[in-house]
Amino acid sequence: MSSDPDVLPVVQWPRAAASAAIFRGERVLIAERAGGPRKGYWSLPGGKIEPGETAAEAVAREIREETGLDVVLSGFLDVHDVINRDGAGNVQLHYLICVFFGTSDSGEPEAATDISDARFVTLEELSEYRLTDGATRLIHEAYRRIVTGQERQ
Repeated sequence: MSSDPDVLPVVQWPRAAASAAIFRGERVLIAERAGGPRKGYWSLPGGKIEPGETAAEAVAREIREETGLDVVLSGFLDVHDVINRDGAGNVQLHYLICVFFGTSDSGEPEAATDISDARFVTLEELSEYRLTDGATRLIHEAYRRIVTGQERQ
């Protein structure tokens, strides 16, 4: 590795991450990103998977760090790719996100670490927020699985 501060390290893509659609009744937890390429966008809370950590452990840890909430995961929802390219088509970032769903029954979210706000909103209120690509679809599918009892699909 170079000690030259102007030389950026080579980044290996994709990177593993985890997120979750967390419900409290008919409301879902969303978080506003405080930095990075999605600063100001709302999405499902989550983050990077650390070495030696399962995806489920990572999402529970990330949500606790970001919002102070403890969660109970009900099931696995999907694998979601987030890929950003520059004008020449070069990959700038690529996250492979394991998306879960579950509940949190107590406490109010308080933004910390890399989010600027977090709140529970109704599904109807989602259209009032600038959501990251795919978030609305994932939230609605997670809610459908919870209400139809398909948690472990």
